[in-house]
Amino acid sequence: MVLRIAAALGATTTFGLFALERTESPSRPSAPSRPSAPAPPGAAGPQVGAQAAPLAPSSYRLQPMTAYAPPRYRRALPPVRQRPFLRVSGVGRSMVLSFDDGPDPRYTPAILRTLREYDVRAMFFVCGEMAAVNQDLLREMADDGHVVGNHSWSHPLIPRLRPSRIRDELGSTSDLIERTLGAPPLWYRAPYGAWNRHSFEIGAELGMEPLAWTVDTLDWKEPGTGPIVRRVLDGAGPGVVVLSHDAGGDRSQSVAALRTYLPELLAAGYHLTVPRR
Repeated sequence: MVLRIAAALGATTTFGLFALERTESPSRPSAPSRPSAPAPPGAAGPQVGAQAAPLAPSSYRLQPMTAYAPPRYRRALPPVRQRPFLRVSGVGRSMVLSFDDGPDPRYTPAILRTLREYDVRAMFFVCGEMAAVNQDLLREMADDGHVVGNHSWSHPLIPRLRPSRIRDELGSTSDLIERTLGAPPLWYRAPYGAWNRHSFEIGAELGMEPLAWTVDTLDWKEPGTGPIVRRVLDGAGPGVVVLSHDAGGDRSQSVAALRTYLPELLAAGYHLTVPRR
């Protein structure tokens, strides 16, 4: 009888402990977030409001949650290339439109509107110093489904730089894109199309593939809308990557040319798309 009473009291006490655990335990503490990389010079960091200090969780609760958490998924790094991709592979008459040097509030919004009107995706290789002061345009690119690539921070001639400086140029821009869009860029393009071994190695370490172009519109020379349109239409073909600019000078001719050649490419049966990784 004594043993039965003791067992009953023990079961009641145990039930009470588990019930307290379920009803009075605080919500599961979230794992501490990884600190973000410092903003590069000239880049405006995100504004964070003051937060109350979190309650210190009991160690016996926190340990089982963190000790067995799966590692954060990271995409496999690409191989180190010896030359950039000049065109893309795809099904049928696929082409890629790409724009360098932006975002620029004078020209990028008009290009985005035209692409949105025709439901076309493109690639934007952005410079960090431009993206830092136009992060709203960076988000608009991503929201519209465009690919945002890395075009260095300040548009230098890469082969003239020390490896540490190349890393700063590419790394700072990748960090800014990741902080703004939530994911780092997967593609990069060397300013002036000037690559070297260090840029290929550092780009691969940062998880990016190098993409050049097949057709240069030479819009940076401001030749007039007509010559830009003719270069695009004459060079059109499966896998072609077209280079244009949305910053770096007066790009009103580039904006006007896009409104002319884009519907003509679509009418000719071309599929304007972006590469996948």
